[in-house]
Amino acid sequence: MTITPTPQPQTHWQEVYQRKAADSVSWYRPHLDTSLMLLRRAGLSAASRVIDVGAGASTLVDDLVALGVAHVTVLDLSTQALSVALNRVGERGDQVTWLPGDLLTMPLPQAGFDLWHDRAVLHFGVQPRYV
Repeated sequence: MTITPTPQPQTHWQEVYQRKAADSVSWYRPHLDTSLMLLRRAGLSAASRVIDVGAGASTLVDDLVALGVAHVTVLDLSTQALSVALNRVGERGDQVTWLPGDLLTMPLPQAGFDLWHDRAVLHFGVQPRYV
């Protein structure tokens, strides 16, 4: 029996988004209705500072921009996933802060955020350090 080492998280997610279309992964949703509902209940407004952690190629950014949320930050390990989302959002992507990197080491703005969205960062962590 051979045990294959787990790839580094960044490598893993880069490969996922290189091999699969964003809408072909099991967690894909055209709109994150439940997340949007919960963000609204938490006070989402056009002035909210929202971060989507582990966003991948999620469509949440599309909906937040369409709702007029002025301060949207998208963070993910995979630059491939962020490129997919940015290309999909198009020119509206200029309104978004795109952060490629690891949440554990990424310096975040001191001003902070009003709302934090993370759909499954801890769930999908491929290394024990995320626990």
